[in-house]
Amino acid sequence: MSNQHSSGCCSTDERHNHKDHGHDHSHEHGEFDLRRELVPLSIAVVLFLIGLIYNQPLHNTPGAIAEYAVLIPAYLLSGWTVLTSAGRNILRGQIFDENFLMTIATIGAIAIHQIPEGVAVMLFFQVGELFQSFAVGRSRRSIKSLLEIRPDKANLVINGTITEVNPEKVKVGDEIVIKPGEKVPLDGEILSGSSQVDTSALTGESVPRTVREGEIILAGAINQTGRLTVQVTKLFAESSIAKILDLVENASSKKAPTEKFITRFASYYTPIVVFLSLAVAILPPLLIPGASSELWVYRALVLLVISCPCGLVISIPLGYFGGVGGAAKRGILVKGATFLDALTNVKTVIFDKTGTLTEGVFEVTQVTPYNDYSEKEILILAAIAESQSNHPVARSIVEADDGVIADADVTDYEEIPGHGIRAKVQGRSVLAGNDRLLHRENIQHDTCNVKGTVVHLAVDQKYAGYILISDRIKEDAAIAIARLKKVGVTETVMLTGDNRVVAKNVADELNLDTYKAELLPEDKVEAIEQYLRKSGKKSKVAFVGDGINDAPVIARADVGIAMGALGSDAAIETADVVLMNDAPSKVAEAIDIARKTRSIVWQNIILAMAVKAVFILLGAIGIASLWSAVFADVGVALLAILNASRVLK
Repeated sequence: MSNQHSSGCCSTDERHNHKDHGHDHSHEHGEFDLRRELVPLSIAVVLFLIGLIYNQPLHNTPGAIAEYAVLIPAYLLSGWTVLTSAGRNILRGQIFDENFLMTIATIGAIAIHQIPEGVAVMLFFQVGELFQSFAVGRSRRSIKSLLEIRPDKANLVINGTITEVNPEKVKVGDEIVIKPGEKVPLDGEILSGSSQVDTSALTGESVPRTVREGEIILAGAINQTGRLTVQVTKLFAESSIAKILDLVENASSKKAPTEKFITRFASYYTPIVVFLSLAVAILPPLLIPGASSELWVYRALVLLVISCPCGLVISIPLGYFGGVGGAAKRGILVKGATFLDALTNVKTVIFDKTGTLTEGVFEVTQVTPYNDYSEKEILILAAIAESQSNHPVARSIVEADDGVIADADVTDYEEIPGHGIRAKVQGRSVLAGNDRLLHRENIQHDTCNVKGTVVHLAVDQKYAGYILISDRIKEDAAIAIARLKKVGVTETVMLTGDNRVVAKNVADELNLDTYKAELLPEDKVEAIEQYLRKSGKKSKVAFVGDGINDAPVIARADVGIAMGALGSDAAIETADVVLMNDAPSKVAEAIDIARKTRSIVWQNIILAMAVKAVFILLGAIGIASLWSAVFADVGVALLAILNASRVLK
């Protein structure tokens, strides 16, 4: 068996620290070589069966030498990893672990000449380990589908010629060419070409996206149709994809309270079992007249084998690993078991508005003319006046007008901070801005209380009408809120810097419990603090933001969730959960996966404890043999593994 296998029987702490153990590194990256694992195990099984079937004749040889010659190699082949791990851990001062229990139990069985049983303990244990490795392999594979997106080459343009290099060698500002069918190796801006790109590995979104000149393209996407020339904007180590890969690979180091509980439990449980077994072996022969010491030593060994907390130690991390893997499959990156556990207790979910519940895309939804102007006239005048501004609202007005705008159409352009703009359009004086601008310039009007984001227009000091602009609500935002209520979230909140009227409209449409409007970034942090103080020990507060300016709030919440965060490094860095696409409904899905994972983990704990308790009792009074002890142990481990792998579904 490969050394990796000892991981299943180490303490939970060790399992996370593969590199210490000299474990097989292929396993670390999720490759599970069944053939390599099966060869020594198969030889051990054949030797074991020979030793079992021909036990009497082999035993009757001088000094039972033939029995030893057949069964001891089987014992060493199947138990080598357990024996070496026990030795290594004793040298480190970690005596009482599962390997130690197995080693004493099996060496003791050989000492009292129950050799087939000793071999069987190791053999069945390794079969359990094989199943565990297979299950871990499956969990790793679902995470590995994310790791598949690690780009391995970049076509660097040097003096007009293309050279294939490692993406890590490319510098910011270099030009690279991405041919159809290739992975995008680094984040960059498209200089020429347009193409369809498959971002499913990054976002879980199956529909390809169209990208063209001037747009940003992210590492890890797959270029499908056109040839692109891209100027690199970030080093490979700083690209979104490198950060995500790093995050996934380190997910197992953040341990959940349940895992820590088991590590603590094992540290008390193992010495108690060892001393209890010693008492069973030593006391009855001393205290009960005629009691055979061989019988009581055998019972003590049975007790040791039954007590191995295999099922527990294997299945708990496996359950969480499955949960993290299952979530990754659905485009939800959880940074570790701690956050999976925290998600189960989320009772308050706070959303940012723009870009999270809404598209963050402004569009003209209504044009209302006054004083004999037409809708078309107002839109054309406003678009020409606003064509010099970069404000999102100005851009939306320009996009709503289909006409071609010449720079010569606009003169004397002036921005009035906090109010709007003033400009000469085709010789006419145009004012475009908010209600404050109209009052400041003494423009007669009676449209003070229009709901939403409004641009009023005045031409030659005469009111001409207004344009209403709104941000589209995301398609699945309402579903997201409904689902959260369904999974038991008691309060849904929206925080926004936008005005109260807009905030109220969005909150009403989505059926949110409360909202706070006109907040500055620091006000959002203060609002989160209030909810945290109010939430109590057991219930958690989650904050969901699009991550671009939400990093401080994401960091402050019990569970920070960044949405569609591929573009924002700050969000990937600070969030505990990263949703790879823009769907708010993924929040409820993440909570659902976390709860499923936790219930499976607790089912495993209860199952293992109950079976152990029954067999320990049977072993102590002599009903359970070493064989039934082995089956109990392996059976519990296998059931736990099968149960844990349900999370992946």
